[in-house]
Amino acid sequence: MDALGAGLDYFDLKFLGEPAIIATGLLTGREGVALIDPGPSMTLPALRAALAARGAATDDVRAILLTHIHLDHAGAAGTLVAECPHATVFVHEVGAPHLIDPSKLLVSAARLYGADMDRLWGEVRPVPAERIQMVGDNALKVVGHSVEIAKTPGHASHHVSYFLPHAGVAFVGDTAGICRSSGRVVLPPTPPPDIDLEAWRTSTQRILAWHPDILFLTHFGPQRSPRIHFADMWARMDDWSARVRAQLQQPGDDDERARAFTQWVMDDLTRATSRPEAEAYAHAARFDFSWAGLARYWRKRAD
Repeated sequence: MDALGAGLDYFDLKFLGEPAIIATGLLTGREGVALIDPGPSMTLPALRAALAARGAATDDVRAILLTHIHLDHAGAAGTLVAECPHATVFVHEVGAPHLIDPSKLLVSAARLYGADMDRLWGEVRPVPAERIQMVGDNALKVVGHSVEIAKTPGHASHHVSYFLPHAGVAFVGDTAGICRSSGRVVLPPTPPPDIDLEAWRTSTQRILAWHPDILFLTHFGPQRSPRIHFADMWARMDDWSARVRAQLQQPGDDDERARAFTQWVMDDLTRATSRPEAEAYAHAARFDFSWAGLARYWRKRAD
């Protein structure tokens, strides 16, 4: 895979043995390296191997930048910090308490994943409070790179994005959706509990105001033509949102609605790509969870 520019790279964590599901960004400088969204702890062997292949080790990690604290992005943070004695974890102020004490985060995630928690994410260890630095709308110097930061809620209330102006790359977590390079279809990840479409539109404009050349998605990798990319995501977001809203106005129970929505999305993806590619997208984001997040959003609006 191509590097993103001088001192910028990324690698595939091979989540559940599948390629192109979770990517970790890598910043390299004279002082060491920084990671952006290190993923879940069950992928740490892949992360260590990727660092070694680039002549680095966990001891070289100086910063761990989190776009948000969902387990597919940040589950490894506590375990990784124990291996990285020189690393500071950067996270939104609302996310920080859940890194220090992940018990509520784990209870919330268990409602969605149940018995699959360990298989999907592995251990989730606390991050010591003294190893955390909170970020918002500000800027940092990270291993020699100037990094601008913006709060970008919508997918999660505590989401932030990182922009490296010298490279024109914006690391946007889940704000720009999911797009596998082989599929060229942009999906909006909308799991519960705090999807906010109005805030998400504002976050989209904040990212585009940076005038990035490349959007870097945790799921998965660099995407060019940011305005076209976001337009594609919002077209599908509007379509999904309207369908969920219409379902809620019809008789039926939520399990039936979620199954129907999932089947509709899979059929749509299969037509746009292929059945194997549709299944790969489903590994990156469960569509029944996306239904649940949008349903929760519209019910809150109705209330």
